[in-house]
Amino acid sequence: MVQFSLWDILTFLLGAMRWTVALSLIAFVGGGLVGMALLLLRFAQLRGVGVVVSWYVQVFQGTPLLMQLFLVYFGLALLGMDTSPLVSAAICLTLYASAYLTEIWRGCVNSVPRGQWEASASLALDFPQQMRHVILPQALRVAIAPTVGFMVQIVKGTALASVIGFVELTKAGQMISNATYQPFLAYTFVGLLYFALCYPLSRWSQHLETRRLA
Repeated sequence: MVQFSLWDILTFLLGAMRWTVALSLIAFVGGGLVGMALLLLRFAQLRGVGVVVSWYVQVFQGTPLLMQLFLVYFGLALLGMDTSPLVSAAICLTLYASAYLTEIWRGCVNSVPRGQWEASASLALDFPQQMRHVILPQALRVAIAPTVGFMVQIVKGTALASVIGFVELTKAGQMISNATYQPFLAYTFVGLLYFALCYPLSRWSQHLETRRLA
């Protein structure tokens, strides 16, 4: 059994936490860009496109994230692509986040009164102009709180990337547990660090929601 001081354990976990944060940011930003594109396609009234986007969302919402990680990781290998665990996890979490963000934002757009669509159409605005100048600015106020709240789910979802060998916070905790034979200590530190990441986001989301309703 290897002897580590508490400082050594904490330092190693903090180093791994940087990768948790990095993967979360990649997934959130990438998922946001893809999600916005899917949202616009869903409301563009192009024949058949809305159905495809709807099925895309249902697939990612209706299957476990762990299975999605395996399919992306091993599926890319079957296609002859030599990808790292980071790349595979980033692709999978980006697609996962895009599906959920599309659905969150769809609800926010639907919350805009129908009269706003009709009024903007009466001004001879086309669809891109309607979305840009009338609909999205109003939906944005509603979307901020649930979007920030979803960031918590992304941070926690990165823990599953450990199963494909990506050394983030959970994987680092497993490595320390195997080296020290002190799983309770290792995972207690891991849990506290996840809490330190997620709690401020949860509080921020609640604050934004309260301010919006005030």
